[in-house]
Amino acid sequence: MDIDAVQTSYSRWAPVYDSTFGAVTNLGRRRTVEHINSRPGSVLEVGVGTGLSLEHYSPGMRVTGIDFSEDMLQKAVAKVERMKLDHVAGLRQMDARSLDFPDNHFDTVAAMHVLSVVPEPERVMSEIARVCKPGGKVVITNHFARTEGVIARLERAFAPLSNTIGWHSDFQMDRVLQEEDLVLEEKRSLPPLGMMTLLVLGKVAAG
Repeated sequence: MDIDAVQTSYSRWAPVYDSTFGAVTNLGRRRTVEHINSRPGSVLEVGVGTGLSLEHYSPGMRVTGIDFSEDMLQKAVAKVERMKLDHVAGLRQMDARSLDFPDNHFDTVAAMHVLSVVPEPERVMSEIARVCKPGGKVVITNHFARTEGVIARLERAFAPLSNTIGWHSDFQMDRVLQEEDLVLEEKRSLPPLGMMTLLVLGKVAAG
């Protein structure tokens, strides 16, 4: 999927995202944020979208969100202002392949339902690892391809339509597990129907 296709696709999705895909994934998203809330500190949410997760963070957190889609981001900004979410430190338009943050900057980096959308997910994971503090956590929620059964066949059938539907239906988990500094600590299924997976990776402490 190329970056222009991402922009075009999510311009189409923005007006209805909260009531469609956002509604389906809401419970899993809330459980992901509950996990993040168990650790204090600063959070970067990569692919914040329309800001569906922002209201669920604890007031004591300091959350920065980035997204490439201006249309989605505008909805997130409006949501923060309307709900007076003071724990949101900022929302910025940014390409996740080149994050404009210093090394070792955030206690937690979250990526919810974004890695099967972005071009070059391996490069995005490299940037995520770079900006996460040693000893910090990377929390990923995503749909990953099945290896067998009816759903696996459907995923393969929809794969050529990725630029149209806005995500890779056959996205492989190993594409986000290649960073040497990130160690998989937890993996569990999320609703709906276990279609989404929560991954928690720890960044190896320096030295």
